Amino acid sequence: MMAEQHISMLSLRGLTRRFGGLTAVDAIDLDLARGGLVSIIGPNGAGKTTLFNLVTGLDRPDAGQVRFEGQDITGLSPERLAAEGIARTFQLGRVFGNLSVMDNVLIGAHTRLRAVKPAVPVIGPLLELGLALLRPASVKAEEERLREEVKAILARFGERLLPRIDQPAYSLSYANRRRVEIARALALKPRLLLLDEPTAGMNPTETAEMQGLVAELKAEGLTILLIEHKLEMVMRLSDRVIVMDEGKKIAEGPGEQVRGDPKVIEAYLGHGLSGAAEQESAA
Repeated sequence: MMAEQHISMLSLRGLTRRFGGLTAVDAIDLDLARGGLVSIIGPNGAGKTTLFNLVTGLDRPDAGQVRFEGQDITGLSPERLAAEGIARTFQLGRVFGNLSVMDNVLIGAHTRLRAVKPAVPVIGPLLELGLALLRPASVKAEEERLREEVKAILARFGERLLPRIDQPAYSLSYANRRRVEIARALALKPRLLLLDEPTAGMNPTETAEMQGLVAELKAEGLTILLIEHKLEMVMRLSDRVIVMDEGKKIAEGPGEQVRGDPKVIEAYLGHGLSGAAEQESAA
């Protein structure tokens, strides 16, 4: 069992993405062990979100490879990767405003549906439509099971979401919309979760709550790749921190080691890590 903890679930080798004359991601290597949490930090425009897009199939690399559980997944579609158990959130929260909190989160479970998956692919669309209209007992049972799962997921956020389960997402605060997005990712029951600035726009109390949730998920064995500007949270949660600047990896290691790296201070902060952390928290 102990040996499994050191097997890379996610492995990037030489991952590169160019946009014209700009190299947004420049030959990045990264290893993330099962059950681990690696944070990626760096200034705006460093290439962090582009890296996430390459891992999750929203973009294709110009060079390099992405491997998940030993399999080459480079350039596979987001749908294929979701089916493999890779879920993500976005830097700018994405929810379906006119859908309820419940329905937003249920969307995250779509790859796990069993009762509506046809045995004969050729008649798949017609059969799926028929099942949706007739709603046989198997479909109803699966819907009820998933709704109970969603309630359990929403309960992780305390009283932030559960009392609002039937409200449309557009009526929620910005912080609650971000929580809904994370809940939707968890509904996939992911093996790998990529969180892109989950505390953006949150006040200190909300940030502490989110930090507690991420710590719980890590303790439960979920493998997490995190982009986050709030450096105190990064230092508390991360097994390892990777620093990017202008598409390149300029530092990697334990949080405190990276925090004191002169290249990080110069490239990422200019005038010191603690001062930038205070600015990010106040922004």
